[in-house]
Amino acid sequence: MVSPLSAEQGAFLAADVGGTHARLGLLVKRPNQDAPVMLAYRVYKCAEFASLDTIVRAFCDAFAVRPRRLVLACAGFLHEGHVVNNNLVWPIVPADLKSALALTDVEVLNDFEALAYGTAYLDASSIQTLHAPARREHAGKGPVVIVGPGTGLGVAVRLPDAQPKVLATEAGHIQLAARVGREQQVLAELAPPDTHVPYDDVLSGPGLLRLYRAVCRLESVPVVLEDPSAITAAACAGTDAQALETLQLFCGWLGSYIGDLAMLYGATGGVYLAGGFLSRITDFIIKSRFIERFLDKGVVRPFLQTVPVHVVDHAQLAVIGAASWLMDRSSHHCTQT
Repeated sequence: MVSPLSAEQGAFLAADVGGTHARLGLLVKRPNQDAPVMLAYRVYKCAEFASLDTIVRAFCDAFAVRPRRLVLACAGFLHEGHVVNNNLVWPIVPADLKSALALTDVEVLNDFEALAYGTAYLDASSIQTLHAPARREHAGKGPVVIVGPGTGLGVAVRLPDAQPKVLATEAGHIQLAARVGREQQVLAELAPPDTHVPYDDVLSGPGLLRLYRAVCRLESVPVVLEDPSAITAAACAGTDAQALETLQLFCGWLGSYIGDLAMLYGATGGVYLAGGFLSRITDFIIKSRFIERFLDKGVVRPFLQTVPVHVVDHAQLAVIGAASWLMDRSSHHCTQT
């Protein structure tokens, strides 16, 4: 049986691959439309497959298509032909993918770089606002910071322009700043003295589990929760004191961290938080010290009061962002030639 999708001229694959899930889409650029059009989409659990090419084959077989191009938004960065990231289930080598799948082209960009490009196509239904400034001096303009606590902590910056540019960063590895008091006690439980502890170690799914275990040790109570989702559920329900403190610490650190990034990049365009579990704890975040900590930057507070902060449901966002990046590259190359 011939799939109607196989008749789509110029359709290509876009994938968002992280430590837990691989999201694949079949997309096409349509005349007079800036955004790529999603023709098919599916999510796979990385641990259930032996390699990325087996996932791509499963997707192509499911929709009876054989695209020749793939753009890959991947956690980590490309170095000497390999994607470098400790959270990936298996190695990713673009040249091997190209050969194994008989593709003409495989392009790679950082997954949060792709998310940043994707924010240009967000609609109101996929956004929850945590901080809505009463006064916006630069509404819709200026740098946009995208932060994502997931398997790791990703950060990217979009610079709006006629030809948008995105800065892929490794800001998740910035040194964790702990305030005097309980945070420093928890920090001492996370690592030996004089050791680099990045924000990635607490502002992520695995980081939430590390925090919870540290709090349990400080309180001399047994660890009863072994999964980040169980910790957030217990904290939101108020059924576990250590889980509650863990999520409060998480929200406080997250607020301080994005405040630092907003100052660093002059994020007059706002801050977008992208992460699967964040959209499930929005009510908790709003009631926590998150916004208080975001704004608590001394003389810079008036600036941060003008910066909006949103949570976005990012399910397809990196796939769409990667596709738009590829389309922009292709059109720019055509213009140059």
